[in-house]
Amino acid sequence: MEFGTMWCVLLFSCLLRDCSTHNDFFTSIGQMMDLLFTEKDLVKSLKDYIKAEESKLEQVKRWAEKLDELTATATQDPEGFLGHPVNAFKLMKRLNTEWSEVEDLVLRDMSDGFISNLTIQRQHFPSEEDQTGAAKALLRLQDTYKLDTQTISTGDLPGVSTDLPYKSTLMPEDCFELGKTAYSEMDYYHTELWMAQALRQLDEGQVSSLDAVTVLDYLSYSVYQQGGLERALEYTKRLLTLDPDHKRASGNLKYFEYQLAKQMKAAIEPKRLQEVAKEGEKRESERTTEYLPEKRKYEQLCRGEGIKLTPRRQSRFFCRYYDNNRHPYYILGPVKQEDEWDRPRIIRYHDVISEREMEKIKELAKPRLRRATVHDPQTGKLTTAQYRVSKSAWLAAYEHPVVDRINQRIEDITGLDVKTAEELQVANYGVGGQYEPHFDFGRKDEPDAFKELGTGNRIATWLFYMSDITAGGATVFPEVGASVRPKKGTAVFWYNLFPSGEGDYSTRHAACPVLVGNKWVSNKWIHERGQEFRRPCGLRETD
Repeated sequence: MEFGTMWCVLLFSCLLRDCSTHNDFFTSIGQMMDLLFTEKDLVKSLKDYIKAEESKLEQVKRWAEKLDELTATATQDPEGFLGHPVNAFKLMKRLNTEWSEVEDLVLRDMSDGFISNLTIQRQHFPSEEDQTGAAKALLRLQDTYKLDTQTISTGDLPGVSTDLPYKSTLMPEDCFELGKTAYSEMDYYHTELWMAQALRQLDEGQVSSLDAVTVLDYLSYSVYQQGGLERALEYTKRLLTLDPDHKRASGNLKYFEYQLAKQMKAAIEPKRLQEVAKEGEKRESERTTEYLPEKRKYEQLCRGEGIKLTPRRQSRFFCRYYDNNRHPYYILGPVKQEDEWDRPRIIRYHDVISEREMEKIKELAKPRLRRATVHDPQTGKLTTAQYRVSKSAWLAAYEHPVVDRINQRIEDITGLDVKTAEELQVANYGVGGQYEPHFDFGRKDEPDAFKELGTGNRIATWLFYMSDITAGGATVFPEVGASVRPKKGTAVFWYNLFPSGEGDYSTRHAACPVLVGNKWVSNKWIHERGQEFRRPCGLRETD
């Protein structure tokens, strides 16, 4: 029974109980007059209920129409739609937060069928952790690619066409959620940026259920935490003009004024005063210096600001047809080989996997995709990590002829035995997906890294690119400044170990965050065992 109907029945029941208690209403006009006023109140309540129901229904209708239009556009190109990080974040937010609000709105007013369906579906919805992860991904993209909040909130990201049908924008509520996520991590730098963006959009007149008082409360505190005492005081005063009874703001106002007076009274040297005044302006540079030098190199390479090769060095790079010493399969149809870097030597092979093969690999991997793990050097066990954000699956050669065929192709081209290699790993990067700088091989401080495999260390890496990326997602080598852009249908190859068996530390590499697009890769880690005669040791230990 619907809530409104049930409420009316209860009210009528109450009225009837009143009648049975006071029997014989008809014998007294006075009592009957009371009933008239009771009926009048009942009619008013019923009309209020109808008005509220119509208002709720109108809200639900507007929501359904908006979502109908959005999903119709999104499902035409789901991969492209989710390739835009703002769309991915808003999908997490919608399913985790906004659909719950819709459920609460219609719970009393719609049929049990809808509620049952929604309740069943909600168990498959993103969690709070998913929404937080998507928010952190946007903050990561903001830092890595030096994007301002306005660029992200309008959806005008690098490489995104202005007439893209599914380009999404962030509303004040979305900006506020990003700020809250940063706040919960005590990241006051990003809290300020996104609260300021939310406030700016409210000031511009964007319609929102968010109120400026809430935003200013977060904003003033995050600015204060970064040393911007005067600006924190200004925001607090503005908050109190909107809500004079705000207790926390009233307390903060007195405290900020006291601290400011104390600061001025301390007779700080003029030079020091200038330093304090400029402290807020230096926040970005100070925050950057907290990063390790490698982190700065990594992010520079991701932005395309890496080391540029000299013309002389670049002149040694060639493109060629390659048959791997006249391999029978490649004599008539050699592969196209291109030099990407010289030290370490990174080779790209063009058109080495077909569209049909890539689609089959994705099809086999999708049902098995799980959060990618890394080796914990302390425990030796596999674990998830914030610096590796992707999902992966493993495919064995016996599972499908296409996997076996790809393994054989890798062996034919590299000349290395893949029988002792690890299974083909397929990875798909989500919103802001990345893998920060790491080595593929086991170092001396990790003697047991691949002990359970019994095939020695990872001698080489073969990496297929199975999708084009609109922006971001490059494979970079911070130690040497190399950057390799994903290109669908190609593969890159490099040796992780020298012929002596020592690790080549210049092969330390990373997968940059995907800014726009859907990144699919598959890789083959080839091990030492079986390569004794295919890649023999040098005569010197230094080889």
